Amino acid sequence: MREVAAALTGLKLTKAYAYLSDVSDHKQVIPFRRFAGGVGRASQAKQFKATQGRWPEKSVKFITRLLKNAESNADAKSLELEDLYIKNIGVQQAPKTRRRTYRAHGRINPYQGHPCHVEIILGVSAEEVERSKDKDAVGVSSLSSLNRRQVARRRIEAARA
Repeated sequence: MREVAAALTGLKLTKAYAYLSDVSDHKQVIPFRRFAGGVGRASQAKQFKATQGRWPEKSVKFITRLLKNAESNADAKSLELEDLYIKNIGVQQAPKTRRRTYRAHGRINPYQGHPCHVEIILGVSAEEVERSKDKDAVGVSSLSSLNRRQVARRRIEAARA
């Protein structure tokens, strides 16, 4: 679930739906970067500059349902659905569900599920604003590269002049 979330973070909502449907059809892969122990290699992962990848059906199904829920929440708040993008997806471990499985010769082994908490934050993409070409804006940006002492010295010199 963590790898699916990492692959979707920053995508527009329409692109995320298309990507998840391609993953469920095995046309694209989810690259496994962090939790990749024992994960096989997939040639589709080359486009992400990775070698390992999988097509996790269960995670894709749950994330798709959560995205649809978040989209309907955004619609209820009257946000533009075309401008929505996935701002952040947080995935944390939840307490394990403990059961037991019975083995041969009277043995018992733990049979644990590994659930997780998933939090999705959608945002509206902001409009791009052109940079102003005034001399005042250039002066402010040049001050940001100076340290405190240099800014104070310039302020004193400007007051004297």
